[in-house]
Amino acid sequence: MKLSLFSIQGNQDRVLVEKPNLTTSPTLEYVQKALTARSREWLASQPATFVVGEEIFLCHGTPCSDETYLLESMSPQGGFLKEPTLIQAQLASVSQTVILCGHSHIPHTVQLSDGRLIVNPGSVGLPAYSDDTPVAHKMENGSPHARYAVLSKTATGWMVEQIALPYEWRKATEKANKNGRNDWAVWLESGRA
Repeated sequence: MKLSLFSIQGNQDRVLVEKPNLTTSPTLEYVQKALTARSREWLASQPATFVVGEEIFLCHGTPCSDETYLLESMSPQGGFLKEPTLIQAQLASVSQTVILCGHSHIPHTVQLSDGRLIVNPGSVGLPAYSDDTPVAHKMENGSPHARYAVLSKTATGWMVEQIALPYEWRKATEKANKNGRNDWAVWLESGRA
């Protein structure tokens, strides 16, 4: 069976493509060295947003920015769900009824009053992190599981399954420690920052 898969660039993918010699982060430096020319070409070919059929819109952060959280407002205590009017304002240019986003690494399913459904599946590989932008904050989903979502259209609407999948996160933790990323090791093993 052949799958039709769609991918978009995230903020770190864009940085890897646009600034191939950037070494501001040990993780970016590690990934830059590990990328093959073919992998770099594939990353560069991915769009920032994508529309699937007539109903589904994909973006990493918001339709206009891969570094802005669509669903969360940030404070030093972390992210909290934005007011629906703020979310709708960021989606003014989007006509699709299902919006898939990411960036925060936190799983959410949000139904807007205009009928649109927004799904953030969470993160497959980094369940927690800390960041300085837009303010110093941390994001935590509370467990080390890899996250993804499955959407199925039913007669009564879209069914969303948020999946938390166990994997060998201790091996990932060991690799992070070996590479000098003790912060990542904690995030990977606990889902806490």
